[in-house]
Amino acid sequence: MENQKSNSSLKAIIVVLSILLVGSLAFMYKMSTDKVEVQSELDKTITTKGELEAELKDKIASYDAAIAENTGLKGELEAERAKIVDLLAQVEKSKGDAASLNKFKNDYRRLKRDYDELMAQNNKLKEENANLTTQRDSTRTALDDSKRYNDTLVNQNDNLSKTVEKAQKLQIINVHTQPYKERSSGKLIQTDKASRVDKVRITFTIAANEVAPAGTRAYYVQIIDPKNNVIGDKANETFGDYNLTYSFITNAAFENKTITVNELISGKDFAKGLYHVNIFDKGQLVANTTFTLK
Repeated sequence: MENQKSNSSLKAIIVVLSILLVGSLAFMYKMSTDKVEVQSELDKTITTKGELEAELKDKIASYDAAIAENTGLKGELEAERAKIVDLLAQVEKSKGDAASLNKFKNDYRRLKRDYDELMAQNNKLKEENANLTTQRDSTRTALDDSKRYNDTLVNQNDNLSKTVEKAQKLQIINVHTQPYKERSSGKLIQTDKASRVDKVRITFTIAANEVAPAGTRAYYVQIIDPKNNVIGDKANETFGDYNLTYSFITNAAFENKTITVNELISGKDFAKGLYHVNIFDKGQLVANTTFTLK
């Protein structure tokens, strides 16, 4: 009876050990098969020292291209590239025997995993940078459009201001001069003989202007004789960098309607020749004419 129990226990132990042995063998086979498959994939493409060197050089070129893109992983890429360069140097120095080649393949397999991970990160950063660049370009385009629009408005406002300013300028027309001899009675006799002239009348018209502001306008009249001398008051006024010597000032009460300005200037010893009459609105010449004395 006891022998039967012992035999049963022994059989049970043998069965358990057999199961464990089979499982272990199966696991070992699976691991061996996986390793063979992984190594076989590499061996399919790399069977000689020359092929491994070519593969390593290709990876170095890929690292160079990725580093040039400057995506933010430059430091990591340069470090991994250095490892590939070092492995290539070792392969080139080796004799290319099977043992060395297998060792280098294993080293390359590890470095290739790092390469694949870095390239995946690099591609992701490139995509993100491309999106940021697109957003930046869109923003820049919008800003440029806004600036151009603002510049257009500024130009339009400047042009409008210049148009309004131009429209408000008063136009001086019908400038006339007439030399006279004044008699003792006060009567003025027209003459063009220099020896007799002692008065010169200057008349001009300010044209009507509805948009110009009403008010008193000062005009500087300059009369230059044939010797290039200013006659009359010979007063000076400075407008910015321009210094004006004038014969007299006339003030006109402008009320948007056409008005005629009439001024009489006295003098003596008028010279024969051509006289120039210039009318200035501040420092700007707005009208002129000439007359001649014989």
